[in-house]
Parts: sequence; C-alpha cells; structure tokens
Amino acid sequence: MNLFKMNLYHIRILYFVLIIFLTTKGIAQEIRLSDTAEVSILTMGPGDVLNDSFGHSAFRVKDTNQNIDVVYNYGVYDFNTPNFYLKFAQGKLLYNLDRNNFSPFYNYYAKQNRWIKEQILNLNSTEKQDIFNFLQANYEPENRSYKYDFFFDNCATKIRDVLVIVLKNKISYLDRFDSNSYTFRELIQKNVYWNTWGSFGMDIAIGAVVDQKASFWEYQFLPEYVFKEADKAKLNRGQEEISLVKTTINLFINSPKENKSNFFTSPLFIMGLLAFIILGITYKDFKNKTRSRWLDISIYSITGVIGVLLLLLWLATDHSTTHNNYNLLWAFPLSLFFALTIAKKNPRPWLRRYVFFQILMLILLCLHWITGVQVFTFVLIPLFVALIVRYIYLVFYFKSKLVQS
Repeated sequence: MNLFKMNLYHIRILYFVLIIFLTTKGIAQEIRLSDTAEVSILTMGPGDVLNDSFGHSAFRVKDTNQNIDVVYNYGVYDFNTPNFYLKFAQGKLLYNLDRNNFSPFYNYYAKQNRWIKEQILNLNSTEKQDIFNFLQANYEPENRSYKYDFFFDNCATKIRDVLVIVLKNKISYLDRFDSNSYTFRELIQKNVYWNTWGSFGMDIAIGAVVDQKASFWEYQFLPEYVFKEADKAKLNRGQEEISLVKTTINLFINSPKENKSNFFTSPLFIMGLLAFIILGITYKDFKNKTRSRWLDISIYSITGVIGVLLLLLWLATDHSTTHNNYNLLWAFPLSLFFALTIAKKNPRPWLRRYVFFQILMLILLCLHWITGVQVFTFVLIPLFVALIVRYIYLVFYFKSKLVQS
C-alpha cells in the first residue's frame, strides 16, 4: 500500500514537472512580478456541510504595483460535466485549478462564517516568480484538470506539492510536528462529529485501508496540517535556514457557531430505535414460537442492498479508500438474493446454514475490530447486537421446524 502511494505521488510530481517545463516559458513570463509582490498560503476553516467540514487551502499572489491580487484554488469541479454524478460515484470526476480575484473569494468564505488565515511566504523575488509562473501555466485549459483523490491528491496536497516542485531541495519539512500519531480515519473523525449522518455514511463507505497510521507527510490531505507544516517548514539559504512563513495574518475571525444537532434525528438514536424494534419483535416471536417474515425480508433486503453498494464501491470505482471494506461482514450482498427465500413460510433447509454463516461473519467482524484491522462506527453497535440475536433465533427456529417435519 505504501509503495503504491509513493508511486502515485512520484507520477503526479513528474506530471507537474512536465507542465512547468513545457508551458511555463511561453505563458507566465509575460507578467513579471515586482519586488514587493507576495505569495501566500490561504487556509479556510470548516463549513457547515460535509464536503466543507475539513476546511480549504489555496494560494494567493498579491502585487499592488502590477494591480494583481488573485487566488489559485485547486478545489473546483464543474457540475455541467457529462454524467457528473456517475463520475463522482465512480471516483473518476476531474477537479480543476481555478483563478479568482481575492475580494470575491474572501467574501464567499466570510459570508459562510469560516475563518481565513494567511501565511505570507518568506521567498525571494525569483522564487515568487517561479511559483507564479507555475500556477499560471497550471491554469491553462489543457493543464488545469486533475483526478481528485480525497487523501492523496486534493486542494490541500496540491499546495504542498507545488512548493516542493518549484522550490525543490530548498524547502524542508519536519518529519514530526505532533506528539500524536493518527490513522486516516482518526484524522477524519477529528473534523467530523461521529454522531452525524455524514460521519456515519463515511465510516460505512470507507474500508480498512484508512485504518493504517498516516505519516506526517500524509497528514497534509487536511488543510489544517498544511498550515501547521508550513509554519514549521524551513528554507535553505546556503549557510543558514530560515522559516518558510514570514508572517501569519488572521484575515477573518469567525463568530461562534450554534450547535444545531438533534439527538432524536441522529444516527445513534435511529440505529438504537431499529435495534429496539428488531429485539422486541424477536422476543415476541420467541414467546409465540412464530416468525415475523416481513422483518426478515426487510433485514435481508436492506443489508443486501448496502452490501451490493459497498462491493461496487470496492470493485467498480477508482476510490482508493473504499477497498477492503469489512462492513461487508454484516451487510452481505448475497442476502439481497436470499430475501425471497426467507420470505417463504417454510424456507429450504440450507437457509439455516446461511443464517449460521451470518452469525460467524458477525463474530469475525468483532475480531477485526478488536485486532484493529478495521474500526467500525460505534453507531452500529445496537444494530450488530440486534442482528446477532435475530440470527441466533432464526437458527433455532429453523431447526425446530426441521424436527417437526
């Protein structure tokens, strides 16, 4: 996995180098920055919707002598792209580098009450010009699109990569700037509250690949760590090292946000309610020595559909984070095809063996969780308990029917 990620990173670096070699000379050198120009990193705070929960990063180039104040933003996609939603689901959607005037860019985030911090970089005139040239060349229509990857190629990692490509061995990052060591999933959960539908959906959709420890270099898929790394990074000036960041400015300070969450519509409450219903009906069936077939049809249909979707995310998309997803141990795709079988009053004898297999899968899921192979959301615990109780009841119920027959 690490070798795969490093190969991808090197391919992207080579791609960027080709861009700067082939297109910079004829395009960006038409504009020469003055000695008073500034290049800075902009970091924006989290927003209210899921895709804004992790913040945002961009470059700002400001030169008052040339009447330039623009932002280069790698986080834009086009809703008019043919088959937009299909490509998004498949992980094939192309993102773009966008260039905006600073004023409307600032207003957009200020109106959303998202804080904005600026790190003015401690660059000489040549380095400023080189970064500007690169960004101008990268903004050309034939260069501006790239295949987005949430962890390894996004609006934040682009900031780091551009600096490394342009400044080369002049820039050095600390190997360690945080006393803690987090997995990719833990880094996500630091930004998204666990008992929300967004966090719940992500925890189900992403697989065991995100439960490995991230390197501090890889932390920079999050804008806050691009900010922290830049703050600690150094520039080599021959006999001495200087800080990459010259000045940090709080351009906009957000006001405190009201917590609008409602526990009674949260995933934990809904999963707890579903578990209570399943356990209650199972107890009633046990007392009456019967079986509520509609409940079993519902369980098999819903978990089966979820399982098919998870399998498609794993095998039929380019998403690197949906592989090895052991949520399939409880959301087993075959259940969808067996829903009609379990709907029968007297299902075939082999179905009892399949239900026993489902119990074993839930036990295996617990072992995966305990050993750290994959971390599952706590929200699902009530459902897991309810499912295993229901399946155990079905095994004994089907056995009693076989004895009677």
